[in-house]
Amino acid sequence: MSKQNIAKQAKGAFPWLIMILMSSVTFVGILSELMPSGVLPQIMSDLNISEVQTGNLVGYYAIASAIFAIPLISLTMRVNRKYLLLILLGGFAISNIIAGLVYDYTLIIILRIIGGICAGVMWPMIAAYGMRLVDESQHGKAIAVIMAGNTLGISIGMPLVTAIGNDYGWRTEFIGLGIFIIVIGLIALFALPSTPGEKLTKSSSPFALLKIPAVLLVLLLTLLGVVAHYGVYVYITSLVDEIQLAGGIESALMLFGAGSLISVLLAIKYTDKHLRALTTAMFGLLIVSMVLVLLFGKITGIAHFAFFLWGLSFGPLVTLLQAAVSKQVDSAIDVATSVQSSVFNLSIMIGSSVAGLMLGIYSPLSLVYLAIALSIPGLIIAISSKKTLD
Repeated sequence: MSKQNIAKQAKGAFPWLIMILMSSVTFVGILSELMPSGVLPQIMSDLNISEVQTGNLVGYYAIASAIFAIPLISLTMRVNRKYLLLILLGGFAISNIIAGLVYDYTLIIILRIIGGICAGVMWPMIAAYGMRLVDESQHGKAIAVIMAGNTLGISIGMPLVTAIGNDYGWRTEFIGLGIFIIVIGLIALFALPSTPGEKLTKSSSPFALLKIPAVLLVLLLTLLGVVAHYGVYVYITSLVDEIQLAGGIESALMLFGAGSLISVLLAIKYTDKHLRALTTAMFGLLIVSMVLVLLFGKITGIAHFAFFLWGLSFGPLVTLLQAAVSKQVDSAIDVATSVQSSVFNLSIMIGSSVAGLMLGIYSPLSLVYLAIALSIPGLIIAISSKKTLD
């Protein structure tokens, strides 16, 4: 059976194997972005740099994604989706492997920016790529499965690579991920269906989309949710040390990941029918988890439960926001998701930068207050956005 026929057949039955392969791409994509978060002290010591400089390894990656996503998605709209994805995987692999081999901070930042550029194109295009392989009624499910890799990267991948980094060094962690990405690329070369690009028109341009009020509302939810979550997550090691969590960072990431995994399974099942309810729950759970950290952060058991609840909130973040923006357009979903992805990554940069500045003045618990302050308006907007999210 040809790959084109497989793609057509997928329109009827949900193509689980193809979607799981795409999910593995988002799995390594989020690991490529967040890996430094779990080994901040090691990188600081090895490169002799400050905590803020080390946080910039995540922040600059994110801002590169934000800046280049929209123009590069527009420029690559006509490119075959499969071949574009293979090029991006190559960029991820090379940037991680070389970063693990060199000792110059500036060069590592440049390599992180290259990885960020690849991520800026990958996140929006892979969701749209997957949606083109299924019926419209399964769009939310396709996004949820593909973006489950993001959650699995956090729930399983981050604890695993952090453990590898702590036991064998952060350089082994980076090089190992690069090799794993090459393996995924080889499988994708033979397994993914070839899908042509599409033409970009004036009505589907990024500027036209920004005139749609519902799109702007989703972008605002993206800004609030991402800054709230990532402002804390990028410096999760510092927060864990501050509250002296039993089991340390590995325990925190494992519980956080378990919650994320549960919530993404719920998102796969319910995103198409209950988008607003899930988005509301996402903001509500973040508020509850952060309040528990503030009030009971030094109490074993309750503090661990707070990280689990935080994971429940974090898990479907990418899925819900991309599904929400996709609902607002009829064509050029790649462009719509690229706009949302740019705001998403810009928000990561804002979150990590603001959090880094706050850490220079206040304790890590100040980041928890920031998350709560941003989540409250997010919760109110989600509850009242019936026309946009229902």
